Amino acid sequence: MKNIFDPLIIGDKSFSSHLMLGTGKYKTSQDALKSIKASECEIVTVAIRRLPTDVKQDNISFLKSLNWEKLWLLPNTAGSQTAEDAIRMAFLGHELACQIGQEDNFFVKLEVISDPKYLLPDPIGTLKAAEFLVKKGFTVLPYINADPMLALHLEDLGCATVMPLGSPIGSGQGLNNLANLQIIIENANIPVIIDAGIGTPSEATMAMELGADGVLLNTAVAQAKKSRTNGFSNEIRCSIRSIGIFSWSNEKKVLCYS
Repeated sequence: MKNIFDPLIIGDKSFSSHLMLGTGKYKTSQDALKSIKASECEIVTVAIRRLPTDVKQDNISFLKSLNWEKLWLLPNTAGSQTAEDAIRMAFLGHELACQIGQEDNFFVKLEVISDPKYLLPDPIGTLKAAEFLVKKGFTVLPYINADPMLALHLEDLGCATVMPLGSPIGSGQGLNNLANLQIIIENANIPVIIDAGIGTPSEATMAMELGADGVLLNTAVAQAKKSRTNGFSNEIRCSIRSIGIFSWSNEKKVLCYS
């Protein structure tokens, strides 16, 4: 098992937190802001398609309320059904990063999803878009099925991480394909971030115990009951920090001392 106290290195950036949070599906902007703060994450992902091209004109999202001196923006290409669409979203994402003062931010969470029913990532489109974006200097974090061979191909192309799903987006079904996830982790020379399907702090802990370098969460936190939203972020953070020291579960009361 990897040392969770080591920094998470993605491209040329170093992060102390191994938890990433999505910014969609929250009931209110305040819930989102409080959850991000409670989690102490350093990377937040934002769907470019849902934002105006000019942050100054953004009166809908809470993007302007976040402290971008402490957070790193991970633009994502959610909603892209083709490689070409995802590539266009990636360039828009960089423009957005520049607007918040992160001119050197070429990160992109690459999502190519042509399946509207199950929202499973398209491996061919992902490979095509990843190859183009890597050549253009982007730090590419591709969202993929738990496919060990695809993960190796993306690493060979120069992707900075691979982000295999634990189970389908928003399902909260946990880690449904442990064997393939383990193979991906054992063979990867780049960080492996488990993305999608994690529904409880104990499942986040399981992903890290499996050897993953980090987890990305959204629905589990955003759709938690209002009284538990911030607490859930805190439990996730504590669970990840405590691997190898304590055993946590979402059924127990969690105390965390930072």
